[in-house]
Amino acid sequence: MADIFARKPINVIMNEANETGEHSLRRALGPTNLITLGIGAIIGTGIFVLTGTASANHAGPAIVLSFILAAIACVFAGLCYAEFASMIPVAGSAYTYGYATLGELVAWIIGWDLILEYALGAATVASGWSGYCISLLADFGIRLSPTLAGAPGTKFVLYNGHWENLNRIMKTLDLHHIDPASLQQTTSLFNLFGFIGIMLVTLILVIGIKESANFNSAIVVIKVAVLLVFLGIGINYIFGHMAEAKANWTPFLPPNGGKYGDFGISGIATAAGIIFFAYIGFDAVSTAAQEAKNPKRDMPIGILGSLVICTILYILVAVVLTGLVKYSNLDVPDPIAIGIDSTGVTWGSILVKIGAICGLSSTMVVMLLGQSRVFFSMSKDGLLPEWASKVHRRFRTPYISTILVGFVVAAVAALTPINVLGELVSIGTLLAFIIVCAGIWVLRRRNPDLPRAFVAPWIPFTPIMGIVVSFYMMYSLGTATWIRLVVWLIIGLVIYFTYSRRHSRVQRGILAPNLAPGDRTAVEPVARP
Repeated sequence: MADIFARKPINVIMNEANETGEHSLRRALGPTNLITLGIGAIIGTGIFVLTGTASANHAGPAIVLSFILAAIACVFAGLCYAEFASMIPVAGSAYTYGYATLGELVAWIIGWDLILEYALGAATVASGWSGYCISLLADFGIRLSPTLAGAPGTKFVLYNGHWENLNRIMKTLDLHHIDPASLQQTTSLFNLFGFIGIMLVTLILVIGIKESANFNSAIVVIKVAVLLVFLGIGINYIFGHMAEAKANWTPFLPPNGGKYGDFGISGIATAAGIIFFAYIGFDAVSTAAQEAKNPKRDMPIGILGSLVICTILYILVAVVLTGLVKYSNLDVPDPIAIGIDSTGVTWGSILVKIGAICGLSSTMVVMLLGQSRVFFSMSKDGLLPEWASKVHRRFRTPYISTILVGFVVAAVAALTPINVLGELVSIGTLLAFIIVCAGIWVLRRRNPDLPRAFVAPWIPFTPIMGIVVSFYMMYSLGTATWIRLVVWLIIGLVIYFTYSRRHSRVQRGILAPNLAPGDRTAVEPVARP
């Protein structure tokens, strides 16, 4: 029986990373592109939604401490990613790192898991992007038919002469003591904007990595500018109304309500668990390693730089937001819009919606970029069919897998109610974090002399803490999410044992075709106890 824990030799991986020509990915990304890729993935739904929810329900103004706690947790995984990405600069991210250190079966599991993270993550974001687009158009008097404004089954009610998403106006109806059952209702059949958004992003990704990165960079500039405008307006208002701000910030840490997570110290921890998922996305930077000009230097800059920038922005937004609005009033889908409205700046809501649309657009770009690059690496290893790694001669992108993934994700975004996918994406990402942290620890013990352009500090403390924190976050997600993850992994294992294991290049002893003479190292079997 083939060794399902066979490892892919580091020298083979490094040789593949140095491939050139029309069938390889184009190295076109510098440190700025990589940082903006990370910011594009991280700043999205989290900063525009979760800040208000976590503050209102768990931490109050002490949400600032929750952001710091979540950032520290992310740093452990980020340092491990940075070491791997600088040492093994290939497109597969955690999949390739697992292949080099923990064996093929583990690599397959994490690759299959990353498919879940990136594909469903992009579909989830597309749904939010659609909602903001529809809301912005409504501000200008443009109304989309309710049958095309949401996933099948999404309820709409006729309110004030217009069809409105029931969930979005439920608070308004309650405020005016209106029973939704008394209003005319209909349901949606197809999320048109969700579909269009994914397909547009897919087109950009097919055209080229440099074009995709430039598009993402431009969007990142816009959404960061919007956040800076919000901070500027908010800080100016707070300095002019300091007594009001102090009242909103008091108490800084609301007393515990009698159960775990209901404010108090435990509320800070619970809020950190919620907003931890606002940081998800920095790992997607590592999937672009094979398209970085100088990955050994630039990958750590991209991964850690984007984490630092986003953490600073998150903390500043949290401080200003809770100073503008009492934390108990922030449990709304658009807390930043509520915050800027409180300053009397009437154009603020439209500005925030534009920023949210830009934020979610760049997140879709990075998610789908990561998805297609994981497919590319798994196909190059024989674990997926060859078409998934076929590169367009002109654009030098894996166009077939990009188009296929884009169409499937667009269909999911348009046809599937995805209210539970956020947690499913999160648990998949956390599993990736655990495997990367474990891989760094194993590789340090097994190959301590390998050249490392970036060295993660405090080994084994850093990877151990990354594993512990990530598993704790997974544990907190609940039974239903775990069941969905297990079902997804079982489907993946069936594919592995029926197709991938028999076509694996490592299992068949087929290594990179252009290894230097005398460098055709045999596949490493996993060490047996």
